[in-house]
Amino acid sequence: MSVKCLIVDDEPLAREVIASYIERVEGLQLVAEVDNAVKAFDWLKKESIDLIFLDIQMPKLNGIEFLKAMHHTPKVIFTTAYREYAIESYELDVVDYLLKPVSFPRFLMAVNKMMNGQHEDATEELQSDELRTDHPYIFLKADRKMVKIYLKDILYIESLKDYVRIKLPEKEVISLQKISYLEQKLPEDCFMRIHRSFIVPIKKIEAFSNNAIEIGGHELPIGRNYKEQILAVLNSDTSILD
Repeated sequence: MSVKCLIVDDEPLAREVIASYIERVEGLQLVAEVDNAVKAFDWLKKESIDLIFLDIQMPKLNGIEFLKAMHHTPKVIFTTAYREYAIESYELDVVDYLLKPVSFPRFLMAVNKMMNGQHEDATEELQSDELRTDHPYIFLKADRKMVKIYLKDILYIESLKDYVRIKLPEKEVISLQKISYLEQKLPEDCFMRIHRSFIVPIKKIEAFSNNAIEIGGHELPIGRNYKEQILAVLNSDTSILD
C-alpha cells in the first residue's frame, strides 16, 4: 500500500527536489504539489493524504498556522530554510524537521521515521545535530539553489525592492526576499536596521556620524526615521566598537 504524499511549498525548486526524492522511494506516491496552504486545504477535502511535506514560510498562511487549523492531520514533515521554528514545530508532533537544502539521505531518514512510527526523540536529535552550533546560519535561495550564509560573515544587507543583497567579505548573494522578512528573522541583539534599505551587524560597525555608519570599508546612510534610535544605541554602548 502506497503512502500518499502532498508537497506544500511556495518555492518551485524546493517542490521539484522533494518530488524527485519521492519518485525514488518505493512505497511513496506523490498525489499533488501546491504552492500555498490554501490550495492544500482544497486537496485535503477531496483526497486522502497520508504524509505532507510542508514548508513553513509561505504567503497567505504559513505552515504552522496551516497545521494548527487542521482538525484531522496527516503525518507532517516540515521542510524549511530556517532553524528557529524547530522547537515550536515539534510541539505540534510533526514527524521530522528538514532544513533546506534537503539531502536525499536526510529525506530517507525522515520517511523511515514516519513509516516506523519513530519520532518521539526527534526534538532531542534536532537540537544536538542542527540547533547547537557555534556559527549560526540561514539559507537563502540564489541562482536556483539554497545558499548557506553564516551570520558572522555578513557585512550588511541591502534592499533591492523585492530582492536583498547580502554583502560578504569575498562575495555577495542576491536573493528574492523582502528585507523586512529578514529583519524579523535575524537576532535583534546582533543586527540593526539603520535605513529602509540597510541592515547591519552591530559589532562590525567601525565608525559612525549623525548621518552614516562605516562597516567593512563601506559607508552606509542612517535613515531619518531610524536616526534617533540608532544614535541612542551607538552612543550608549561603547562595547560595539571593541
